[in-house]
Amino acid sequence: MRRRTMLLVLLVPFALAGCNEKQAAKIPPPHRMTAEDIGHYCGMNVLEHPGPKGHIFAASLMEPVWFSSVRDTIAFTMLPDEPKDILAIYVSDMGKAPDWDKPGADNWIEARKAMFVIESRAKSGMGGDEAVPFSERAAAETFAAQNGGRIVGFNEVSRDYVLTSANATSAAAADETTEGPPGGRSRRTP
Repeated sequence: MRRRTMLLVLLVPFALAGCNEKQAAKIPPPHRMTAEDIGHYCGMNVLEHPGPKGHIFAASLMEPVWFSSVRDTIAFTMLPDEPKDILAIYVSDMGKAPDWDKPGADNWIEARKAMFVIESRAKSGMGGDEAVPFSERAAAETFAAQNGGRIVGFNEVSRDYVLTSANATSAAAADETTEGPPGGRSRRTP
């Protein structure tokens, strides 16, 4: 009996370590952004828009869900009708981006580890307020010094900032589509 107890005491840590390794192995790595990736909310190619992008992996979904903006990526995590079995959230690391118009196809950071500049002058690919992600605080500080805003962590990006911005952008896009700019030509392309 004593031998079994000793054996169990020795084997339990190994068994638990194996469980943790299996859990960590299930987290998918980020995908390289391509011309085939379509924004979940806008239905447009994510490469056609400037600014940072995002993609989310959920256990219940076969493929990653792509977003034309980081604000939309974060909104997905907050909306009640979206899957809650999220495995990973990746956003463009704008400190490693070539520039705002070309944020990079594979410079991703896990959103929950990123720092975000919110309330800046920078606008998302869809024209709304953006939460601009960075892996390094120095890069976030430089961006905030040039564009205004403040630095927060993933859990500090407020629901009001994300969802109010999303509603305002949707309303502005609807106004643009119905009214169009002066001269009769629409800014939107089919």
